[in-house]
Amino acid sequence: MNALAVLGARTLEVLRGFGHAAFFFVDLLRAMPASLRRFGLVVAQIHAIGNRSLVIIVASGMAVGFVLALQMYYALVTYGAAESLGLIVNLALVRELGPVVTALLFAGRAGTSLTAEIGLMKAGEQLSAMEMMAIDPMRRIVAPRFWAGVITMPLLTAVFNAVGVLGGWVVSVWMIGVDPGAFWSQMQGGVDVWADLGNGVLKSFVFGVAVTFVALLQGWEARPTAEGVSRATTRTVVMASLAVLGLDFILTALMFTY
Repeated sequence: MNALAVLGARTLEVLRGFGHAAFFFVDLLRAMPASLRRFGLVVAQIHAIGNRSLVIIVASGMAVGFVLALQMYYALVTYGAAESLGLIVNLALVRELGPVVTALLFAGRAGTSLTAEIGLMKAGEQLSAMEMMAIDPMRRIVAPRFWAGVITMPLLTAVFNAVGVLGGWVVSVWMIGVDPGAFWSQMQGGVDVWADLGNGVLKSFVFGVAVTFVALLQGWEARPTAEGVSRATTRTVVMASLAVLGLDFILTALMFTY
């Protein structure tokens, strides 16, 4: 009976968490149109979230392009298909690695920042002070950050993909000696705008919604203590990363299963 009671309590706790998340999401959707009236707040958050994440995105994209080109070359040269290296690198980036790696980096860099910021506002009773002044913190604080995360993720993914392709070109052409014309022509001829690039953009958009929502929810629900904020930031990384990986499998199964 004790084990059954523990299982029931854990189940109720999980269901209660889903209920809080659902109510938070509904309130966020209601606040989003009004937050666009002060679009300057959204632009400021795009700068804070996106511009400050560029360094790690560019560095990671270049490194992934380097390694991907080397690994694919050693696999393709065995079958005499080294000229298809550009196509393989590009498809791997725009379909899978670009959106997923960018989302994971975004969760670790920007997601934790959003959670800590809102959690500290809650701990410092700034959110309560806004409510006392008849200012809706959902419209003033949360909704602009959600818009910024959703807008920024596809842009960062595009930067990651572009830098990754550039890194693959450097390794393929300069280091390995693949013909540059074959590298670019294979890429241009084999990558479809809608089936490959479009699906990658859709993935990045979905990941942006998921990661930003998790980060904002954890900050909003954090206990107003230093320990509560630190635990909320840890939960953001774990839950956002798991959400990205799970959504990636679902989206890939829906997009590329023929």
